[in-house]
Amino acid sequence: MSDKSIKIPGPDHPITVEHNPSRVVVTLGGKTIADTHDALTLREASYPPVQYIPRRDVDMSLLQRTDHTSHCPYKGDASYYSIIAGGERSKNAVWTYEAPNAAVSNIKEHLAFYPDRVDGIEEMASPEAGTF
Repeated sequence: MSDKSIKIPGPDHPITVEHNPSRVVVTLGGKTIADTHDALTLREASYPPVQYIPRRDVDMSLLQRTDHTSHCPYKGDASYYSIIAGGERSKNAVWTYEAPNAAVSNIKEHLAFYPDRVDGIEEMASPEAGTF
């Protein structure tokens, strides 16, 4: 039997996941690590919002899987990647929930980045239809 707890988000610990209409670009050392129009913004309790980027929009050749793991009772077990070009600064800079808890199942196949372990996580507002 697993000793890892599973908690359901609620009024005392809300979690929302919504499509981000902006383009999200993650950079490090002059390289684009991720570039997407399909990010999901996860807002959890009082924590800063986190951009979850589809795996297909991340240059996985720049990442190296590590043995590091963590557990969140609300989201599940996280696996980690380091960004090779970032050296020590970017060790375990990227995390993913490969089998997330049901309440946040839509973040499966998405990656998130620690802002202090990359040069930037930039959100670029998409132009509104009909504007130039």
